[in-house]
Amino acid sequence: MADIDRPSVQEVNISQEIRTSFLDYAMSVIVSRALPDVRDGMKPVHRRILYAMNDLGMHADKAYKKSARIVGEVIGKYHPHGDSAVYESMVRMAQDFSYRYMLVDGHGNFGSVDGDSAAAMRYTEARMSKISMELLRDINKDTIDYQDNYDGSEREPIVFPSRFPNLLVNGASGIAVGMATNIPPHNLGETIDAVLALSKNPDITIEEMMENYLPGPDFPTAGIILGRSGIRKAYETGRGSLTLRAKVEIQEQANGKSKIVVTELPYQVNKAKLIEKIAELVREKRIEGITDLRDESDRNGMRVVMELRRDANANVLLNNLYKHTALQTTFGVNMLALVDGKPKVLTIKEALQYYLDHQVVVIKRRTAFELRKAEARAHILEGLRIALDHLDEVISLIRNSKTADIARAGLMERFNLSEKQAQAILDMRLQRLTGLEREKIENEYEELQALIAELKAILANEEKVLEIIRDELTEIKERYGDDRRTEIAMGGSDFFEDEDLIPEENIVITLTHQGYIKRLPATTYRTQRRGGRGIQGMGTHDDDFVEHLVSTSTHDTVLFFTNKGKVYKVKGYEIPEFSRTAKGLPIINLLQIESDEWINAVISIGEFSADWYLCFTTKYGISKRTTLAQFANIRKGGLIAVGLREGDELISVKMTDGNKDIMIATKHGYLIRFPEEELRAMGRTAAGVKGISLRGDDEVVSMEILEPGLQIMHVTNKGVGKRTPEDQYRITKRGGKGIFTCKLSEDTGHVVAVKAVTGEEDIMLITVAGVLIRIPVAEISQTGRNTQGVRLIRLQDDEEVATVAKIEKEDENDAADGEQEQDATAAQSSDEANAAPDTDAQTDSEEGLQADNQAQDNAESDDSEE
Repeated sequence: MADIDRPSVQEVNISQEIRTSFLDYAMSVIVSRALPDVRDGMKPVHRRILYAMNDLGMHADKAYKKSARIVGEVIGKYHPHGDSAVYESMVRMAQDFSYRYMLVDGHGNFGSVDGDSAAAMRYTEARMSKISMELLRDINKDTIDYQDNYDGSEREPIVFPSRFPNLLVNGASGIAVGMATNIPPHNLGETIDAVLALSKNPDITIEEMMENYLPGPDFPTAGIILGRSGIRKAYETGRGSLTLRAKVEIQEQANGKSKIVVTELPYQVNKAKLIEKIAELVREKRIEGITDLRDESDRNGMRVVMELRRDANANVLLNNLYKHTALQTTFGVNMLALVDGKPKVLTIKEALQYYLDHQVVVIKRRTAFELRKAEARAHILEGLRIALDHLDEVISLIRNSKTADIARAGLMERFNLSEKQAQAILDMRLQRLTGLEREKIENEYEELQALIAELKAILANEEKVLEIIRDELTEIKERYGDDRRTEIAMGGSDFFEDEDLIPEENIVITLTHQGYIKRLPATTYRTQRRGGRGIQGMGTHDDDFVEHLVSTSTHDTVLFFTNKGKVYKVKGYEIPEFSRTAKGLPIINLLQIESDEWINAVISIGEFSADWYLCFTTKYGISKRTTLAQFANIRKGGLIAVGLREGDELISVKMTDGNKDIMIATKHGYLIRFPEEELRAMGRTAAGVKGISLRGDDEVVSMEILEPGLQIMHVTNKGVGKRTPEDQYRITKRGGKGIFTCKLSEDTGHVVAVKAVTGEEDIMLITVAGVLIRIPVAEISQTGRNTQGVRLIRLQDDEEVATVAKIEKEDENDAADGEQEQDATAAQSSDEANAAPDTDAQTDSEEGLQADNQAQDNAESDDSEE
């Protein structure tokens, strides 16, 4: 059997073959499919679609033609890929929500912002849009180069003349191999202004360009760009991130409710999916307050309406929508385009400069083309003028010639003409021999000479070329330019912090001895009269009681100081909210405290500043002062706030401006007052110095910051309290034993809290059983330094006051409402108050008895200070 001719088999290294083949594929995708050309902003498929439509005569002033016809033309001649790829590309060019300036004028269903796909190409029709004609203007004047199509049967343009900067005007997006591009669209007029400015001043900075001509992208769906920093970074480096937000309006209705109306969406956001996402969040109760969600969009524009509950905070709800839905998105800018066939990341100035350079080439090539055409016509006219000057001789020569070739050769030889001139004379009609036609030839020749001189001057002068570019760009701007759609909002370029999603409101934070924490709105507790029974403010275990209560705001920072001298930080809104009678959340679930560590002091801070201080006092009377700024950055695991000696505990922390007096009070009723300057500023981990010298088993219960005009309020564990003017406590040196400040007995018990008050606030008393009562400070009697005071709360057997906190005074209407809500409690409180033995008369008599011993007390106090 004869051998069959077969191609020779070659052995190749498979890894090398794969490497080579993949690189070839990657370069093909990069250059021929995925990336736009910097000069016209077109990918090959888009360029081929428009060129095929132009070739078929589907211009903006002609009738629409079936899309299938266009797709077939593109696939058959230029783009050997799937028809769906070509049709989908053409559809996108016809969508007013995808392209800032549509390049295809579509007729029929070309999709919607809801994500609906376009109708099949056999149903839709299309033609070139008016502005797309500007991309191909002068294409037949040798302004660009052509290349063979995929099979060499046709020629296609490598690039369009692109009489406007389409790369920036309509943007581009594409994913190649190992790289991607995402260029945002811009306003036509602003982009042209930037090109004009660059042509006049090549040294213009990007900042000047943004300030005066091109402030930022302009998306077809409008919306809002938050901040300019992302735009500037993208323009200066070619890469950046823009935060886009929907255009939203909060409308108040007559019934007191509010509604959120969305009229513009961020670029490339699917409206139907957005509404579906909002509905999902409402169903899952991740967003609460929306009672109705409607899409009222029509041909007049977009309109998505969200009806809100009467008690819903519209701004907070809207911020949550921004965080969890596509009402706020990011647009990652990556200005990657082909420059001389190679991918390059461009700054905004480079992109404009490459376009301007392309236009210089286009104008020069067009001018050269027109010059050649004018010179060729002038050459013909010169031959015609010679023929008319020798008309009789020319007619005689032609009449006596046997053939046209002989006549042509005779004319060329006799009058020194070129072949084209001789042929033009032979083709000349007899009517050109009239006097009027002769005059037309002369006029045309003179005009051509002037035109040739002008065209040569243009080619010889770069500035003239730039002037033509400016004039033509200005013309396009005036014809197609429109107003900016996308608003650039100043300032808010960063993402929301969590606190922006939380309403700022006054809250009460409670922390029990066993470590259960929660927050409640401050309005949970209504003002009652002195001696009332109070309301159940927290459910506790039998052996638990409320130890700390702080009135603050959801946006303030709450610092927790432990018995070990460590400090932890959380925001007010981060503390979970529970019902009035709930126990709350274990503090170990909120703070990373150790098993043998508990919270011993809680304060709230609005803003950290180096001009403010934190003053510390321990159970053993050790005090120190540290700048507030040293506590601004607290780790999740906490920081050391004060160095403690063995057995000591941190008792109190206060914030001060550095110019106040410090008051330290003890369990046995002693108090010392000294200037804050006596405590020098120390480091965060320092132990401190002696603030007060303690007697026997006495220990510190409170530390306060005093100012002139304040009153010092004492409260004992048996519910007895009083107010004393601060001027009854003279200023002494730090480290003394203090003066006697409260007459204690078995009925009064020991001191649990000493507060500096103005008389305008309320106080909250919390018992170990979790009962709370809110009392106006003004109802607490003012007495002398060595008096006992009056009863503030009626306690059951074995019940004691655990802690005391100052809170803001409520509005009178709120207080009245609170009293109406608690009629029975108020009535009972009134009866008990009337029957109580601690009447003002008794207080006066106590003062009289105590006055007899005043001299002895003062002497004892003076000795103790020493």
